[in-house]
Amino acid sequence: MSNNLLLDRPAARVPHLRAVPPIAAVPAAPEPVAAAPAAPASHLPPNTAPRGFALYVGIDEEKAAAAGVSLGVLVEALRRTLGELAPTAETYATVALAPTGAGGRDVDVVRLALHEPSAVARTKNEPEPEDHVEGGVVVDISRKRVLIDGESAAFTFKEFELLQYLVLREGRTIERTELVSSLWQGATDDEAPGERTIDVHVRRLRAKLGRYEDIVRTVRGIGYRFDRHADVVIRYGHGTPSPDRF
Repeated sequence: MSNNLLLDRPAARVPHLRAVPPIAAVPAAPEPVAAAPAAPASHLPPNTAPRGFALYVGIDEEKAAAAGVSLGVLVEALRRTLGELAPTAETYATVALAPTGAGGRDVDVVRLALHEPSAVARTKNEPEPEDHVEGGVVVDISRKRVLIDGESAAFTFKEFELLQYLVLREGRTIERTELVSSLWQGATDDEAPGERTIDVHVRRLRAKLGRYEDIVRTVRGIGYRFDRHADVVIRYGHGTPSPDRF
């Protein structure tokens, strides 16, 4: 059909239109009222306010690997999520250590190791270990002391820190540089000891261990290590110090 035929066709008749009276305005639905913020918890101690929270995660490296991740990957994923939800939030992560083969649920072990108050409170009724030991060495990490043949040894703070660092990493050779960087954190280059000073600290430590000096082994050209010994008892207690991992 040509355009001319369309233009020449008479216009269709338009029906008569009537005016319609105005429709009464429909009242708008009321806007939803925002919920009032929750009242502060009434059980908080007086003169205190929440400053953050702790999320205790119970999972060891073997279980994490079975899930196709690692502890470090989990930590970074949580940090990214928190950064998206609350960019100004500050975070700090640490790992909880426990003696190999320690029983109980992973999350309960973590809560104890990191001194979660309610978890620690449930252990208060447990009897304290006896101080008297017939023979051997007791490294009491919970009380930061060493007993040798039942008698308390006069370890300096740094000597105990050195022994504790090796004990908590049982079976692993620790390089001198790691001992310096870990035990003298925050020290300036002038304040931090040299690697040979570590040898002096170890010699003094061994001298105080007496006939048990061989529990701290020298790995020639590398550093030192602690291996499980029949004459040594380790008392980890509750809240064993956990070296930072992240």
